[in-house]
Amino acid sequence: MRISAVILARDEVDRLQSALESVAFMDEVLVVDSGSTDGTRELARRLGARVVETDWPGYAAQRNRAAGLAAHDWVFMVDADERVDAGLRAALEALRARPGEEPSEAARAVRRTVFTLGRWIRHGGWGRERRLRLYDRRRARWAGDVHEWLEVTGPEGPDLSGHLEHRPFRSVLDHWQRLGRYAELAARSMHAEGRRASWFDLWLRPGFRFVKMYLLRLGLLDGAAGFTLARFEAAYVLAKYARLRELSQGPSAGQP
Repeated sequence: MRISAVILARDEVDRLQSALESVAFMDEVLVVDSGSTDGTRELARRLGARVVETDWPGYAAQRNRAAGLAAHDWVFMVDADERVDAGLRAALEALRARPGEEPSEAARAVRRTVFTLGRWIRHGGWGRERRLRLYDRRRARWAGDVHEWLEVTGPEGPDLSGHLEHRPFRSVLDHWQRLGRYAELAARSMHAEGRRASWFDLWLRPGFRFVKMYLLRLGLLDGAAGFTLARFEAAYVLAKYARLRELSQGPSAGQP
């Protein structure tokens, strides 16, 4: 079983090295870069990765394009802000060394842990997230605009042991700015589908998101970090639906 590790990147020179070093044992390491200007491509090549330069067609489209550029049908999709830990590496190495026919499963999931705000997040829906990342590109494709997902045709195998370590934000400000970009993309996607923001969306959904994350999913056990993340998620929901309402009112909304 030969596996290509595929990494999407744009201006990730400060984080890419750790990601590349954690997947260097794979049969191929491919970096698909969409317009970096900070030396990302040069770093990737220096560390032995194959680099392909492209435009940016969107999250799911870029993942599908990158998988199609890989040398092998089995793809392990990893982001520049993620790292394969020792346990996950051992599980992947065992698959690569397994004798016999090609596996019947079409995909395998990993467990992802998140480090932000100075600590590993264990609750609030962020602890040990399950993500499909190892897959046969002939039987799976990415879908969705902002929070993309993998659509698989065929059975899923058991989850891989170990963890994918995720350090998604460079700072609190980086987190906040990214939520704004995601809110814009999500609102535009909903607007294209003909959806509109109701009073329920604007007044109640943000509070429900906070309660769900902080209380029902025990984000409070992560201390100040859990509270901050729940507040940020509530703000994201409000921004998304407020922007949808603005789009629905047309380009002249708010003008005298």
